[in-house]
Amino acid sequence: MEAVIAVFALLFLLFIGLGVYATVKAVGAAKRGVDRRIEQARRAVEDHTLRAKSFVQVGPAAEIAHLRLSLRTSMRATQDALHAGAAEDESLKESLGLFERLSAHGHELDADLRRLESEPDRTEVTARLPELRGRTERITKSADSLRWAVRDRARRFVDDDLGALSDQIDIEADALRHWTPAGSAEGQQPEAIAPSSPRPAHLWQKRPRPESTT
Repeated sequence: MEAVIAVFALLFLLFIGLGVYATVKAVGAAKRGVDRRIEQARRAVEDHTLRAKSFVQVGPAAEIAHLRLSLRTSMRATQDALHAGAAEDESLKESLGLFERLSAHGHELDADLRRLESEPDRTEVTARLPELRGRTERITKSADSLRWAVRDRARRFVDDDLGALSDQIDIEADALRHWTPAGSAEGQQPEAIAPSSPRPAHLWQKRPRPESTT
């Protein structure tokens, strides 16, 4: 009797533990989802702010906003393309590693540009802009090149698959057009070729309901 009670107590504790684990996992997933949405909203606000600054402000301030917006747009588009492609193409893992290294340089550059936005010395801002402009062009050029390569690779796979499918369809079409009439031996009249059996009607229309018998 004591053994039975111990087994039930153990099962009860096990169910409680599983319930707590499932609850913690669900709460963690919900928290990550909320954090992701908050981060996306924050990025959208920052992008809109930078876009507004690039149009409203003039001089170095407008160029800094334009450089930051260009950098963030290019890096985010490349990141999305790589993650989407890596889900179906394992060979893109090395490309993801290269992008992570490039992303570190991008974050460092964005931080430098952000600090330059609040720099009161306009002479210092003007002097540093050419170097920051060159870094931005190099990083965005590398990100764009990687993104275009990923898209070209995906398009090539689609074209290859479509070409192989077209070849198979052509072979099947030729096979369907080829037949040997019955009775083709010498002295025998060829029999009429039986038409191919029609597609079952039930594939195209509903069958009529049988009339109920009384």
